[in-house]
Formats: sequence, C-alpha cells, structure tokens
Amino acid sequence: MTKTLFAAAAASLLLVGAASAQTAPAPAPEHASDHAHDEHHAQHPTIESPIEALLADPATKAVVEKHLPGMDKHPAYGQFKGMTLRQVAPYSQGHITDEKIAAIDADLKALPAA
Repeated sequence: MTKTLFAAAAASLLLVGAASAQTAPAPAPEHASDHAHDEHHAQHPTIESPIEALLADPATKAVVEKHLPGMDKHPAYGQFKGMTLRQVAPYSQGHITDEKIAAIDADLKALPAA
C-alpha cells in the first residue's frame, strides 16, 4: 500500500513538473495601425501617465492647464504628482470629474506628434 501511495505521489509530481515546463503561447502579431497609434502617443504622455509627466511636457501641460488650471501649484502636488488623474479624482472633492478626464484625454489624443 505504501509503495502504491508513493508511486501515485511521484507520478503526480511528474505531471505537475511537465505541465509547468510548457511555454506560454507566442503573443499575437501586432497590427501596423496599432503600432502607429502607439508611436504617436509614445511621444507625449497620455491620460494614463502620472500627473508629473503630463505637466513636464509643454504640450500636455497646456491641455491639463486648460481644464484644471494651477494643478502644479496645489499645496498637495508633491503627494499626488506620481498618480494619474483617474487615481486622484476620488480625492479631488469633485474638481476632477469623469467628464474633465474624458475632455483632457480627447485633447491629448488630438495633439500633433512632436
């Protein structure tokens, strides 16, 4: 009986080892249009970038300032500059709304390539 349990345990370990040794499937090839879209936005920070990055780029800073003037002058800027607008929104007392984020995102996407 002990030999049978040992053999079953050894067999299950071999199966687990073989399954974990398999490689993941290759990623799907990129479409040229997706790559071009990424290249455009790689030149400027996006809505998903930290606020600090948005304000460091003159073009994107102008967009943020248009919708949320004086953000880099806020007393708590040092505390939230590493966060995205979406992350800060719940703590903004209603100043950063979904509508403002959508408008900023649209304006950022409309920026010409640098």
